[in-house]
Amino acid sequence: MCGRVAAVVYLLAFFAVRPVLIRGLGVTDLEAGELRDEVRDMFYHAFDGYMQHAFPLDELRPLTCVGEDTLGGYALTLIDSLDTLALLGDRERFGAAVEWIAKNIRFDINKTVSVFETTIRIVGGLLSAHLIASDYSTGMKLLSYNDELLHLAEDLAQRMLPAFDTPTGIPFGSVNLLLGVDENESKITSTAGGGTLTLEFGVLSRLTGNPVFEQVTKNAVRGIWARRSKVNLVGAHINVFSGEWTQKDAGIGTSIDSFYEYLLKAYLLFGDEEYLFMFQEAYKAAMHYLYHDPWYVEVNMNSAITVWPLFNSLQAFWPGLQVLYGDIDPAIRTHAAFFSVWKKYGFTPEGFNLASFSIQPGQRSYPLRPELIESTYWLFKATRDYRTRYGC
Repeated sequence: MCGRVAAVVYLLAFFAVRPVLIRGLGVTDLEAGELRDEVRDMFYHAFDGYMQHAFPLDELRPLTCVGEDTLGGYALTLIDSLDTLALLGDRERFGAAVEWIAKNIRFDINKTVSVFETTIRIVGGLLSAHLIASDYSTGMKLLSYNDELLHLAEDLAQRMLPAFDTPTGIPFGSVNLLLGVDENESKITSTAGGGTLTLEFGVLSRLTGNPVFEQVTKNAVRGIWARRSKVNLVGAHINVFSGEWTQKDAGIGTSIDSFYEYLLKAYLLFGDEEYLFMFQEAYKAAMHYLYHDPWYVEVNMNSAITVWPLFNSLQAFWPGLQVLYGDIDPAIRTHAAFFSVWKKYGFTPEGFNLASFSIQPGQRSYPLRPELIESTYWLFKATRDYRTRYGC
């Protein structure tokens, strides 16, 4: 999910659904409602700005207020915002967006796109909106809807299948939607890029009855896991043809993060015990070799020697994942540590050096990542602890 949209989704969930839940923070129902309205206004400020100045291009450049195509040239932000419009109960704009996408978006285009980004943003966005638009229980069923988004998602996924045609089963990082994989395409991909496709492709298989989507993404995960080190750690980058690791740093953040996330979530969604086994083994290794309570470091995947004592902002999803797994106590301590960085700077920098306790040179930026908000939300849901355990 796009960071800017995802962050708003979790804020909405926190403030909008049951404002009374945050009384323990000293916030009244009235104040909670005001916070909810503020979050809604934040979303519409961004969404309306995109629609006015950038649509139908992919994204809005906020400083120059012009649009640009950054992914594939198919209204990325609109597709990525569909579920948020539904969460807000905005039937009019949700319906209008679904109708426009159904009539105007096509994927038979000569564009080379990221398999990872296209899967999580476009395939995922289309499938979530399809499920919302076709189900009365969501309160947002569209009577005129006839599975157009599902058909688009299937067509798009079909066009990405050539990326999986490798000796390891691990996909190329990019694919041309009209021509397939370019002969000069890099054979190096990230672990997250190859292992973060199972949810969307698995759901697509269940909805269409075509097993190929689920099969290729499961084979990709198996391809990565089969090449783990003797201590059950995976590296950051791998050659999809030879299966050789080209970057052997193991961690829970950049280039690896959502590989762990999708292992557990694939088990929770599909009930497949193989995913659970892989996650349990990977999780045990991570907690043994990467965890320096309450922080996580990067180590060599073979020797487990520390190579980077860094907190990077993508690690912030981990406490939320631990909640889903039921390992609450270390999640609380790690969340408090991550949140202390947020309080110090007002955001989580891309890299925070754990040796000097300062921002890593060149990593001061914050691209509106939602991971810390997500972990905060899940920890609150699990503990109902408003103050002491979050260091507030």
